[in-house]
Amino acid sequence: MYPLIRTRRLRASESIQRLVRETVVTPDDFLVPLFVTEGKGIKEEIPSMPNYFRLSLDQLEKEVKDLWSMGLCSVLLFVKVDDKLKDNKGTEALNPNGLMQRAIKTVKNACPQMLVMTDVALDPFSSYGHDGIVAEGQILNDETAEVLAEMSVSHAQAGADFVAPSDMMDGRVLTIREALEDEGFINTGIMAYSAKYASAFYGPFRDALDSAPVDMANVPKDKKTYQMDYSNRYEAIRETQLDIDEGADIVMVKPGLCYLDIVREIRNEVDVPVAVYQVSGEYAMVKAAAEKGWLDHDAVMLEQLTAIKRAGANIIASYFAKDFVRTLG
Repeated sequence: MYPLIRTRRLRASESIQRLVRETVVTPDDFLVPLFVTEGKGIKEEIPSMPNYFRLSLDQLEKEVKDLWSMGLCSVLLFVKVDDKLKDNKGTEALNPNGLMQRAIKTVKNACPQMLVMTDVALDPFSSYGHDGIVAEGQILNDETAEVLAEMSVSHAQAGADFVAPSDMMDGRVLTIREALEDEGFINTGIMAYSAKYASAFYGPFRDALDSAPVDMANVPKDKKTYQMDYSNRYEAIRETQLDIDEGADIVMVKPGLCYLDIVREIRNEVDVPVAVYQVSGEYAMVKAAAEKGWLDHDAVMLEQLTAIKRAGANIIASYFAKDFVRTLG
């Protein structure tokens, strides 16, 4: 075959590299996570996530307009709830005038075409920092799923386009889908965190929302009874297929880089869009190393984002979205 076939011909110049490039990341690929807090005029940098902020509603309005002007058309909302509003059942999550509900309306009023997805889980509202109701040292599955369904309906009533259950309770997608259908929200989508692993990469996110599990007697010390064991591969396919069967429109793998084998496995098995969450720890590591001068921030960011899409992601939830758009010049 050699020298008739020389594969380096297709790498001989930047022009030919661009012409035959297999994977191209664009602004359309991104789902932008946003952290919302109470108050006014607040744009508070998260110490463990440089250049990422908690935003009050007035600042959220400015941010979504900025994102739209950059070609970023989808956001994923999270809220930081005051401790005095937290309890074991996530009661505040169902408040029609709660922070999440007001945040949804703020985004839709500021930028009606912006796609709004909302986090559906109890941990931001839980006095114990868990994604479910705690009883006698256990996380209650079915009781939690019912609250998540009520929360999802509340988000849909406020104007959410998609709800994104991130809790990993069994059967919650079906419970949510049935609740949405019963209330007439037949077009509200579900993006299920289908393969969400019990990862050490979530630390900065939990700092951002003050949502880490508390250290108390009769309270599980971690989330390993519902989030997946990172040693497991085939379990992710089973979890994902179950969510699809229950009515999920989009499935997600979380975290990103350490789980690209899972992304490819799922992409090969399913026919719905696959999202990947490039999580806070992945973001923080690049930022910290770049600040030290140990790596080229933009080059590493682009390589990681391309790897995620190359593995099979249709959607990338990433704190790098705005940084990426800026590299486009």
